[in-house]
Amino acid sequence: MSSLLLGHIVDALGGSLEGGARDTAIARIAPLEVAGPGDLSFLSNPRYQQQLAASRAACVIVAPTLREAALARGACIVADNPYVYFARATQLWRQRNAPARAAGVHPSAVVDAMAQVHPTATIGPLCVVERGAHVGAHTVLKSRVTVGEDCHIGARCIVHAGAVIGADGFGFAPENGQWVKIEQLGAVRIGDDVEIGANTCIDRGALQDTVIEDGVKLDNLIQVGHNVRIGKHSAMAGCVGIAGSATIGAHCTVGGGAIVLGHLQLADNVHISAATVVTRSLTQPGQYTGMFPIDDNARWEKNAATLKQLHSLRERIKALEQALKAA
Repeated sequence: MSSLLLGHIVDALGGSLEGGARDTAIARIAPLEVAGPGDLSFLSNPRYQQQLAASRAACVIVAPTLREAALARGACIVADNPYVYFARATQLWRQRNAPARAAGVHPSAVVDAMAQVHPTATIGPLCVVERGAHVGAHTVLKSRVTVGEDCHIGARCIVHAGAVIGADGFGFAPENGQWVKIEQLGAVRIGDDVEIGANTCIDRGALQDTVIEDGVKLDNLIQVGHNVRIGKHSAMAGCVGIAGSATIGAHCTVGGGAIVLGHLQLADNVHISAATVVTRSLTQPGQYTGMFPIDDNARWEKNAATLKQLHSLRERIKALEQALKAA
């Protein structure tokens, strides 16, 4: 693995190199607490300033407000947004060190003759692209990805191993104690610059398409139900579940393990904490949390028993208030 010079990094990404030499070789990018003399690291949260002072990194990316503290330790790159600068640095590192991925279809992949795969797209080992599906320019399907019939993936997307785009949505009508399948006649439409994690499943719509708009980022093991719509540049962490026909706005975030029930609507810039169950539509931007804090089991059971009595306690308090007013 080849190294990068600090001067090359600054020339490519901007920022101001201070207290260090441009010809310093960087062997890897590493966290502050483990970085060594040949490493580049970053600090974006001032709460970890103590780690900055103790770090042995060759150079640390910091915000202007931490410039003096960083210089007291050694070399630094001063950037307006250290976290974004770090992200760009990882991309630069990958471009320098990772072998170029050749566009085209792997010999073990199965692509239907009626599918459309852009010549610059990459279809990995054991992928399946079904009839009428479309894979856009510079999109990469890692191994074992399935793209169902008539589903559309835009340009510059990354779909990680095992993801399934366009399986049937979960639709059944009850009849005499049995279930009658509702054929899922829609598809999935995915915009540009979307990233989909490993083993994530996005169901096709029942009648209209399931839609993932431009710039959406989905982690591993996410379930997106039929006819869901996820707005531009929203992001979801692992194990999130979005039930059918829910609409998620633009620039939303959903923490790991959270659930959004079906047919609900989340406005733009809504942020859901991890493990929250969203049971009603959220029409205003903001941070929303709904979880019961962990505790030792005995205390948790007592608190849960108390919660069950809240309604009756509320009614008793209202009756007492009315009695006091009448007295």
